[in-house]
Amino acid sequence: MAVTETVPAKAAERRTAPTRSFGPLLLRLHFYAGILVAPFLLVAATTGLLFTMAPTLDKVIYSAELTVDDPGTATLPLVQQIAAARAAHPDGDLTGVRVTEADRTTQVDFTSPELSAESELVHTVYVNPYTAEVTGQLTTWWTSTPLTTWLDQFHRDLHLGTTGELYSELAASWLWIIALGGVVLWWRRTRSARRMLAPELKAKKGVRRTRSWHGALGVWLLLGLLIISATGLTWSGYAGANFGAALDAMDGNRPYVATEATASSGGHHGGAASGAGDPAAIDTVLTGARDAGLDGPVQISLPADAASTWTVTQNDNLWPVRLDSVALDASGAVTDRVDFAGWPFLAKLTSWGVNAHMGVLFGVFNQLILAALAIGLITVIVWGYRMWWQRRPTRADRRAPAGTPPARSAWQQLPAWGIVVGVPVVFGLAWALPLFGIPLVAFIVIDAIVGAVRGGGGEQADALVRSDEASR
Repeated sequence: MAVTETVPAKAAERRTAPTRSFGPLLLRLHFYAGILVAPFLLVAATTGLLFTMAPTLDKVIYSAELTVDDPGTATLPLVQQIAAARAAHPDGDLTGVRVTEADRTTQVDFTSPELSAESELVHTVYVNPYTAEVTGQLTTWWTSTPLTTWLDQFHRDLHLGTTGELYSELAASWLWIIALGGVVLWWRRTRSARRMLAPELKAKKGVRRTRSWHGALGVWLLLGLLIISATGLTWSGYAGANFGAALDAMDGNRPYVATEATASSGGHHGGAASGAGDPAAIDTVLTGARDAGLDGPVQISLPADAASTWTVTQNDNLWPVRLDSVALDASGAVTDRVDFAGWPFLAKLTSWGVNAHMGVLFGVFNQLILAALAIGLITVIVWGYRMWWQRRPTRADRRAPAGTPPARSAWQQLPAWGIVVGVPVVFGLAWALPLFGIPLVAFIVIDAIVGAVRGGGGEQADALVRSDEASR
């Protein structure tokens, strides 16, 4: 008789024992990050959506500068085109020339006393390669038109400088965490791949219906959001510096050609230094680069000084990319070469990722994908806030403007191994991504303070409200 009474007693004990799980902590983190970080994501998605329009807007606004209406059959020598550009821009030093597609103008870059070196801005003169007619001048930043530059900086820092860059790095640091956490939570709720990918169309109006759309769309966006987050972090201030240091340690940075003119090249080719920087040598240099296999659009950079060589680099970022580079002396002889095929894989991956983030890797298709991701992210955020509002208590004695957060002390429900493994991982992430770590500490401190102020009574009240929400 004693034995028969022990079995149900042990079963009851197992039923009442708390289940160790990451779910409650993940839910609470996703909730707070969604409430507090989502505004930064919303701004980043909106400014990013505007930036995806830049290539199309450039073609419309700067068509006179960028394109040639009636391409001819043969282009004029570059030295003649540079002379026309110099006549239109008599001040400043010639720094580079870009030769693009057959229906595009040649772009000639000059420094200007009115532009500081720190700004990295230059004056670009656009020349018809078939007639040497100057079609316009623009102040450009890394080949970008004024409009693209404005939209790029708006997305990057809201035109607030270094302080503004913190917003975009914060958004990129948390985007992948929120996206992955949301998908895990959605899987825990649905336990079905089919239900994860499709919203509950038969669900009644309310939080359940909104959640199904929020979760399903989040799954569809996941891969794109992870790529956007990772590539956005590569050139951010703090995480980007850590990423660059990691690439240095793994020898994964982009290699560049050596531009020092060697004694052997100078003697054999008649003295590279004697013609260094002389625009008259540019056609010879371009011919040497073409003979070396550099086809398509190229950037020609003048020697930095009399002891340096010319550099010609392919700058076609459209897949499959053409990014080979050669250094040449004034006679057109190649003194060094770096092909894209020889880049470290991490350098290739970084280049592909950045170009995809900028919308240039796959042309218009790339820009449409980015626009869809931005619109999707905005929609998911709006649905998230809508769920928060839909979960608000509506009973007369418990009214509130929004839903209550998930239960506190969720970390106490973690399995022991999760704490042992998770704490070092979180510290590592916080070090690598400071704008993930600092806000996370702030969340924890604020939550602890709120819990201490409200005390047990507040937690019991929250439990009652959650029970009220669940019953609806």
